[in-house]
Amino acid sequence: MSTSNQTHNHKTIQEWADERGGVPAKIKGTEKYGDQGVLRIHFPEHSDSKDLAEITWDEFFTDFEKDNLDFLYQDKKSDGETSTFHKLVSRDS
Repeated sequence: MSTSNQTHNHKTIQEWADERGGVPAKIKGTEKYGDQGVLRIHFPEHSDSKDLAEITWDEFFTDFEKDNLDFLYQDKKSDGETSTFHKLVSRDS
């Protein structure tokens, strides 16, 4: 059985992404009011999405905190393989 975890610890999030080849990104064209726009963790090895632009971890976490987000993630799939499942959710929910 796979389980998910939830955190807003920057080090945990960055380590999880780094271990899987993930980089901080934003969806192009969603910027407004001086923020980065809609945030994502992008896995370039698995996707060549032209809609995403890589940003720095500092930029990512600035908006992550401003938007009061948590990182919902899975370490392993039910079959034991490393998972890249994640979602950015409101800390208020």
